[in-house]
Amino acid sequence: MCTAAAYALPSADGSFEKVTIERRELGPDDVAIDIKYAGICHSDIHTARNEWGSTKYPCVPGHEIAGIVTATGSAVRKYQVGDRVGVGCLVNSCGKCSPCLAGEEQYCTNGATWTYNSPVPETTQPGGYTLGGYATQIVVDEKFVVAIPTGIGLDVAAPLLCAGVTLYSPLKHWNAGPGKKVAIIGMGGLGHVGVKIAAALGAEVTVLSQSLRKRDDGLRMGATHYYATSDKQTFRQLRGQFDLIINTVSADLPIDDYLRLLALDGTLVILGLPEHPMRVTGFNLAGFRRSLAGSMIGGLAQTQEMLDFCAAHGIGAEIEVISADDIDSAYDRVVASDVQYRFVIDTATV
Repeated sequence: MCTAAAYALPSADGSFEKVTIERRELGPDDVAIDIKYAGICHSDIHTARNEWGSTKYPCVPGHEIAGIVTATGSAVRKYQVGDRVGVGCLVNSCGKCSPCLAGEEQYCTNGATWTYNSPVPETTQPGGYTLGGYATQIVVDEKFVVAIPTGIGLDVAAPLLCAGVTLYSPLKHWNAGPGKKVAIIGMGGLGHVGVKIAAALGAEVTVLSQSLRKRDDGLRMGATHYYATSDKQTFRQLRGQFDLIINTVSADLPIDDYLRLLALDGTLVILGLPEHPMRVTGFNLAGFRRSLAGSMIGGLAQTQEMLDFCAAHGIGAEIEVISADDIDSAYDRVVASDVQYRFVIDTATV
């Protein structure tokens, strides 16, 4: 085993502490990575604070990892020392089920292995569960490593490993592009990346946000229209307008109101996971053959496709780089929606 410095949360109500963790020895198919930047995702907060249950402690979150290859196993062919690479939400899957064979490893029917807080054999990770990217190094199977093109800075690329592919995947699946009207609910860490990608795909993009506070940013990033959902007139004015609506927020929204904004055969895709079950009136689905769907990240091939697309279109996340000592306060600010738009940890400070 090798060691790495990391920041871990000892308990759900604790504060982050600097610790030393063990990483597995380099195997034939493995890539060793010096982590340069690690994005903070709201999922990190939910897990670290045990808001979804079953968190193992000490918990080292982080699944938006950007860094440099420092060593490769004897069987590795895709990467060499010095390459710029990323690791997202997945570090393994069975590789044999239908989703895995289709390049949709995130839906592995035998259970994907997530980058942190995921059960693994003791031989793979001391402690029996994965430890994430709030650390200085990580060792990952090359199949679950992606190349970060030189057209993107490592710092602004880190959030794309989760936020970027989480938006890119449904936009591609539901054919967002020229002639399509796409609405993004929420102008936060996910939503702002969605605006950039949807606009680059050629769609006509509308932001639906609680207020107009970030309107200038939304228009700068590629939105054509920006509406406040706190204004009831918005829902009357936009009824039946959109081919695709992507909900990036985790709040308990009046989904029926948003379904009515869909045109014939339109789809509302849920990315943010609300605390309570959603209430949906059947007529709002049947009346215009509308669909309510969900989506989560993307497979490894699509993650690489997303990074290449973002590099070609000059897309990166809008970030605030922080020291590892500021993780606790950054978590509080994310919960308070006090970040524009994504925190990224400079792991040189770990």
